[in-house]
Amino acid sequence: MNDPAYCEVVQTEMAIKIETRGDVLRRTGKVMVIAAGMTAVMSFTIGMLVFGRDLAAQITVGQMQAFGLTAGVFIAVTLSGAMSYRAGLLMLELARTRRELAQISQTDQLTGLLNRRGFDAEATIALEKAETNGASAAVLMCDIDHFKSINDRYGHEIGDKVLVEIADVLRQFAVRHGALVARYGGEEFAAVLTGRSHEQAAHGAEEIRRDCAERTILDGVTRLPVTISIGFTVKETDFDLGNLMRTADQALYAAKRHGRDRVEHARDAA
Repeated sequence: MNDPAYCEVVQTEMAIKIETRGDVLRRTGKVMVIAAGMTAVMSFTIGMLVFGRDLAAQITVGQMQAFGLTAGVFIAVTLSGAMSYRAGLLMLELARTRRELAQISQTDQLTGLLNRRGFDAEATIALEKAETNGASAAVLMCDIDHFKSINDRYGHEIGDKVLVEIADVLRQFAVRHGALVARYGGEEFAAVLTGRSHEQAAHGAEEIRRDCAERTILDGVTRLPVTISIGFTVKETDFDLGNLMRTADQALYAAKRHGRDRVEHARDAA
């Protein structure tokens, strides 16, 4: 059920009325009162249908048995159905809330990409699938060049804009190539590609580097060019995310040492 008013009621009930043991007791009492009221109303209604409106009329034992059986079954079914439906709605909303919280916990709020936690979880699944299918795997580590200097000189607002721009480059790359991308931490980004040769992975890394170099950030006065350094590794079998990340990171440091704004690769991880 996507009705905003309903969702607000359910969320309020879950967030406020069920926070403490006292809230549970009050809610239970409320449900019992409602159930008692519904039972009284339904019993009276069924009695009118079975015995009529003449309160002085004679009734037989058979009529009482029929009344008791009919009323008992009808009331039990109606109340249990209503309560089960209500409990189901609350459970549905709780499941949705849990999914949203899980998504938030695995997403970088600034860029909208996966964060390190989300990336590690998704990358592990992607590598397992690739190994099952006999496909290769490539891991790319990307780092924004001179990011600390950008923050120090232009301020964190411009620094955030730089992060968002680089994230957008990676997001578009992921769409074009079916890659898994993330803001791995600070100014570092990571990507996983499966089913790619060493040459294809190198071409993809160079594509990211080139697209980032073509982006410029406007700080209100000047246009700020942004470059990144990339290290990557490709492996054919026996994937281990930790080893792949460390090998790609070593290649990234080599790119930094060799002048930045470049791609460095490492052969298959040991």
